[in-house]
Amino acid sequence: MAVVTSAAAWWNDAWSQRKQLLLDTTESGVPLGAAVTDAPLLVRLHAGNFPQFLNVRDGATDFRFVAGDDQAPLKYHVERFDPIAQIALAWVKLPTVQPASKAQKLHLYFGNPAAVRGEDAAATFDADTAAVFHFNETAGQPIDSTAYGTTVAAGEWFPNPASLIGNGAMLGGTGALRLADAPQLAMSPEKGWTASLWVRFDELPQAPVYVLDRADGGQRLSLIAEGGTLSARYNDTVVTSTAPLSAARWHHLSLVLAADGVHLYVDGAEVGAAAATPVAMAGDVTIGGGSDGSGLATMALDELRIASVARSADFVAFEAATQGERNDAVVAYLEDEAVGNEGEPAAEGGGHAGHFSIIIQNVFGREEAIVEQLVIGLCGVMAAIAIMVMFLKALYLSRCRRASRRFLAAFESPEAAGQDSALQSFYEEEDAYGDSPLFAVYRAGIDQVRNRLSPSAGASAAGLDAKALDSVRASLDAVMVRQGQKLNGLLVLLTIAISGGPFIGLLGTVVGVMVTFAAIAATGDVNIAAIAPGMAA
Repeated sequence: MAVVTSAAAWWNDAWSQRKQLLLDTTESGVPLGAAVTDAPLLVRLHAGNFPQFLNVRDGATDFRFVAGDDQAPLKYHVERFDPIAQIALAWVKLPTVQPASKAQKLHLYFGNPAAVRGEDAAATFDADTAAVFHFNETAGQPIDSTAYGTTVAAGEWFPNPASLIGNGAMLGGTGALRLADAPQLAMSPEKGWTASLWVRFDELPQAPVYVLDRADGGQRLSLIAEGGTLSARYNDTVVTSTAPLSAARWHHLSLVLAADGVHLYVDGAEVGAAAATPVAMAGDVTIGGGSDGSGLATMALDELRIASVARSADFVAFEAATQGERNDAVVAYLEDEAVGNEGEPAAEGGGHAGHFSIIIQNVFGREEAIVEQLVIGLCGVMAAIAIMVMFLKALYLSRCRRASRRFLAAFESPEAAGQDSALQSFYEEEDAYGDSPLFAVYRAGIDQVRNRLSPSAGASAAGLDAKALDSVRASLDAVMVRQGQKLNGLLVLLTIAISGGPFIGLLGTVVGVMVTFAAIAATGDVNIAAIAPGMAA
């Protein structure tokens, strides 16, 4: 009963909906050997795991993250919220991440139209985090997200919208980023020092380039890439990575200077270590080049962090796993819940929604999906017109068929129909046979014969010679053509639907593919749960 009560608790009734997140710190997620404290968790939301973008206030001002007990609010900030692309990136500070657990949870609350912004970027990171750069800026130098406000004193970089985590930076090999020396960046032998960042080389450098460099008098700490080899150097100590770098692939690199020496990590795994005695160190920190201006690197860069302590191996592994493409393997995004229905999926956009409701939500629930809406609307209009034409044509042809049968039966046996045998005896029976195309031809023939035999017709009443019969036959042919056109009327709309419908549908498919790959380029995350709803729509 205690477990059920805890699961059904609701943090604040002013928020109408919530989503539960579960962390997996076992072998199937990110295996941790010990607890990690004050670790920022990246929460990646997209149409595949969060179909509620339309229920969120502009800028995600109603986002609130609450611990698994539904009592303690967590510090967070939103790096990106794009309801058009249906992408949201938020950083949440977790006081403790337990090892070997699949049940550690937290909640994302939303759906409060009166909520005010509650994020706090500075408080998302612990006091030992000296600098964090998300590279969201489109002009000027990158801005530190921590409370320290570490400044980038110089550097030439270009925004990269198709980065790993939201926006990123491109270094073109013409100028390195230089972080101005500040007290928070100082390295003490007792606490150590850590630098971590995401890097991608489109082409592996053939000459040594500095990913990171720092010099202070006789002290120098560097992270160097050459070809597919990564190495860390601290004065005379060199650590070479046992894992090669790959071109056109994002790698999480961490350099840790601890009391026992230098540790090098690639993608969360320790790939080299060497004993060294650290000495107090200050000075500028250079990214993408040496402190002396040499070894400039051409590379993509994202999520640069510097800490004034030596981070543990578990901390580094947690960062690499949750920030990269394995985020979904570590963080499970469960169904949305509504207030008063705790433990049950929300009515709209919940994880148990039907397939067509997901499509409707992702197409007609988004104002920006104008192309998809137009395509489906045009196909719907064409389908409605085609069905209407088929229905009306079936009724019309049925009437024509019945009237023609009656007329033929009467024409072939006039006595049975109560008529005399005179050819013109059916002429006035339009009420009975008017829907028959044959009756229309019959009346036209009678009109032609009367015109040519009637004395009042003057010259046209010259009798029925060969020329007159040819003229009558031509008149009958004209009536037959008009009756055929009448029978085939509106069928051109069916032809248009048959010929044009597939092309319009193909346009929707092409646009869907373009939008899907644009979202992949914008997020740098290839995830079937993110792209499947859009492709299906």
